[in-house]
Amino acid sequence: MVELKTPTEIEAMREAGRIVARALAAVRGHAEPGVLLGDLDDLAKQVVTDAGAEPLFLGHLPTWAPTPFPGAICASVNDAVLHGIPTGRLGDGDLVSIDCGARLEGWCGDAAITFTVGQADPADTALIAATDRALSAGIDAARPGATLGDVAAAIGAVARDAGYGSVDDHGGHGIGRDMHEPPYVPNEGRPGRGMRLRPGLVIALEPIFTRGGGAYRNDPDGWTVRTLDGSRGAHIEHTVAVTEGGPKVLTAP
Repeated sequence: MVELKTPTEIEAMREAGRIVARALAAVRGHAEPGVLLGDLDDLAKQVVTDAGAEPLFLGHLPTWAPTPFPGAICASVNDAVLHGIPTGRLGDGDLVSIDCGARLEGWCGDAAITFTVGQADPADTALIAATDRALSAGIDAARPGATLGDVAAAIGAVARDAGYGSVDDHGGHGIGRDMHEPPYVPNEGRPGRGMRLRPGLVIALEPIFTRGGGAYRNDPDGWTVRTLDGSRGAHIEHTVAVTEGGPKVLTAP
């Protein structure tokens, strides 16, 4: 069942979202060639806990996972596009996606950023820009009276127009007291189809684009999602509330 949030509850989620934004900014500010991903994970955890919140991902155990997630962030590098466990060391030119969540007083926030470390490949820069444009298009479409298909179509159109793949079977989701709530929000769809958006709906929108195709495989750790063709990917996400006045981003700085 899809739960609509009150304005007070949306504001509580905004407070959780601010903490996520601060954690992501701290990680990005410390990411450089040679840095251990585990150190970035420790930094994000500290930012979240110092704010009186709890890391949303740490210990998370969905039904499909073999073990609880061991980090406060997902750190996905190059052809790893989602759910990367924060181990290893960053190298010059790496394309890095950091996903982070926090729960504050029972309410969740979830967001992700993608950036390059050191010398950037122009092709990676273009991929990040397209993924960011897709997120903006999805956010703009998340208005009362629109449909989930409108949001999905807006995101998917950017990928098609730019010639990028979109990772199969992965997309956005409802969020509130739990990290993953109904509805599922695909990154491709048909305008006018699906559930109609109403004020109080809160969803995490997260385009996941690749420089190749959308097929993927899972690493032996059971968590990391890696492109099947070895192409690099970008993942950018915001938690967004549908309000009478239009979409409101809850995880903006």
